[in-house]
Parts: sequence; C-alpha cells; structure tokens
Amino acid sequence: MMGKKLKYTPRSRIRAALRQLFLRSRERAEAEKRDNRTCQCCGKKKSVAKGKEVKIVVHHKNGILNWDKLIDAVYQYLLCDSSNMEVLCVDCHKKEHLKEI
Repeated sequence: MMGKKLKYTPRSRIRAALRQLFLRSRERAEAEKRDNRTCQCCGKKKSVAKGKEVKIVVHHKNGILNWDKLIDAVYQYLLCDSSNMEVLCVDCHKKEHLKEI
C-alpha cells in the first residue's frame, strides 16, 4: 500500500537532488583533477583495480554551512507556493524575463 502523497516536495528529496548536482558538477570534477585524484591527507590514489579499489571523495573544506538554509532557499525561490506560479507559453515566458532587465 502506498503512503499518502505530500502536497510539497520532501526535504530529503531536495537534499538528494542537491547532492546529485554536486556529484555531477564541473567544480567537483576540477577539484579531483587538480589533486590528481589523490587523497590530500595520506596520499592514496583513486583505484578501480580489482582487489585494490580505493575510493575518493571531494570534501568541502569549509563544510556545507547550513543544509537547512540551503533547502529553505530552494523552497522560498524555486518550490514556492503554486499561487506564486503561472503557466505561460515559451514566447510569453521569454517576454516576462525581458521585462526584468
């Protein structure tokens, strides 16, 4: 039996989507490349060789300061209440954005 469908996107789904965005980001890839896919603490190098696998991760030196604030911003600006949204054709949507300039 399926659970009740929420009226809003759950915080866990937003966090997972943001994490996936980071995992596929050019910035993350650049950090891996810059550091030669090598641990900056112990010097181990990433390896996918069978029996010698070494995984690496890209770490934010300053941490992700506040996941809650980041997710709140997504709710406020992107996933706002539907009363703050309208459906437009592509041409009218472009015109709306041109008004902002």
